[in-house]
Amino acid sequence: MNKNFKMTAAIVAALFATTAPTFAQIAPSDTGAGTQRGTQEMNNSGQVGTVTLFRHGSTTEVVLNIKSTRAGREAARIYRGKSCESLQANRNSAYTLSDVVNGRSRTRVNASGAKLLSDNYVLIIHAGTSGTALQHEVSCGRLDSSGGGTS
Repeated sequence: MNKNFKMTAAIVAALFATTAPTFAQIAPSDTGAGTQRGTQEMNNSGQVGTVTLFRHGSTTEVVLNIKSTRAGREAARIYRGKSCESLQANRNSAYTLSDVVNGRSRTRVNASGAKLLSDNYVLIIHAGTSGTALQHEVSCGRLDSSGGGTS
């Protein structure tokens, strides 16, 4: 009986070793919570919300959650700039994001989170879609290192 117990224990140990769950390794600086900033309405749109940055080494996942959006799609871009008010018309975007659909968008961009949060970028949501000429701005958020917000 003792021999059977040892054999059963050995088989169970071997099975456990081959079927134990594995865990993905995350970057030491990634808590999984992301860095969140607010967006403010522009042009009396009523559209406010959040932009959350999830760091993935040299890339960043940008997740938008915008309230009071119009039905359909809206274009989203990240521009170089210090504030929402200081941007000039006819500027080129630094990063094009996936269109906002029903208030949501998720895009991975080729920029580190530290770069995007360097106080040199703002996020703008435009009426209209990526495939058309961009229309007026409906929401803007400053990507700053302090978490100060939307000015």
